[in-house]
Amino acid sequence: MDTIASLFSFITTPVSWVIVQFHSVYGKIFGPDTGWAWGLSIVSLVILIRICLIPLFVKQIKATRAMQTLQPEMKKIQERYKNDKQRQSEEMMKLYKESGTNPLSSCLPILAQSPFFFALYHVLNGIATGSTIGVINESLLASARKAHIFGAPLAAKFTDGSSKVEALGASLTDVRVVTAIMIVLMSASQFYTQRQLMTKNVDTTVKTPFMQQQKMLMYVFPVMFAVFGINFPVGVLVYWLTTNVWTMGQQMYVIRNNPTPGSKAQAAYLERLTKHVTHHGKTRRRSEKTIVKAIVAKGRDRNEFERTFINALTKAGLTAQADGTVVTGEAQAVAQTEDGVTATGAAKRQQPKRQSKAQRQSGAAKAPGDSTSDSSDSSDSADSADTTTSLEKADEPQDAKPAAQQAPKGGSNGRSRAQSGQRKGGPQRPKSPSKK
Repeated sequence: MDTIASLFSFITTPVSWVIVQFHSVYGKIFGPDTGWAWGLSIVSLVILIRICLIPLFVKQIKATRAMQTLQPEMKKIQERYKNDKQRQSEEMMKLYKESGTNPLSSCLPILAQSPFFFALYHVLNGIATGSTIGVINESLLASARKAHIFGAPLAAKFTDGSSKVEALGASLTDVRVVTAIMIVLMSASQFYTQRQLMTKNVDTTVKTPFMQQQKMLMYVFPVMFAVFGINFPVGVLVYWLTTNVWTMGQQMYVIRNNPTPGSKAQAAYLERLTKHVTHHGKTRRRSEKTIVKAIVAKGRDRNEFERTFINALTKAGLTAQADGTVVTGEAQAVAQTEDGVTATGAAKRQQPKRQSKAQRQSGAAKAPGDSTSDSSDSSDSADSADTTTSLEKADEPQDAKPAAQQAPKGGSNGRSRAQSGQRKGGPQRPKSPSKK
């Protein structure tokens, strides 16, 4: 143990120094030998490490979403070159290079956190064995060995025997009850974190092997934590339980405010955003503008939830802009007029009014050349309301009427021209030779 600790002193020394600094602060509040002082020192170490890892966590989110986007293309490459593994690997690397995606980016937070976990494990094991490590001297070592968390010493394990536990000043039952509860909570938090990622923040329109892999990890990781947890000291369990709770809360925040496109979380987010924007008439936060800007840029490639969001804004009289802002329909029209561009929405084509049967028959009875005279006559009659003119029109002889309106004089049995096969107001049908 001393050889391993000396080899990794470059990381164990800083970790032990940070713990001691936090212990000096909490020791003044709760007492230097209490479990609260040492336990909160470990929790504060976790929070400090996770704050430093936030940039890597952002990279992990981007890498995970990029990998989800590339899954259909990766599946095509696997089917195309299923008999040529070398060519398949070359095409995969080419796809990663073109898209700027690194599969290892999704593992960066875990890889960056592992050295601190390793160092903390050796520090707590040094406390359990009674050996100094890093900046923890004899007095701090004695104080840490007296510290108990709910009756369990920081350096005690679930697999420790009764003699070792009694040497740390505790009972075997207390140690196993506390460690068992912490292992269950640690595994449950890990399971819930992975489950909310699979059920809420995954694009449901794409079914790929990546989703099956994530679903398998949802059950594998909690089992791994439970198996390895029985060999972890109480202090390490505090570390892992704290980091799992932090990861769960951090992921809940990301899923709520920056969900994966096409996921259930995006549908819930856009529903809340629709209510917020229609109530205030604008996007207020930078994150909202970023989401709206991305939706507008997609154009026809929007998914179902994004199209519903745009339609809801349109019904409310709002228009999403390319810069992520939202303006009213009137403001949009004014802005376009000031730029010298016609307002959005072309004028609707007006349908002609439907004519009655009598109007259609009277229009068909008129000759093409009579339209001018009819319109002039109607205008003259509207301008003159003279009684004499109306009487003269009433006394006009029958012959003065247009030929199209006179009853036919000839024809057998008084049949009209229309009934004898001749057309009204059009070219006449030639008579058959037998009627000549």
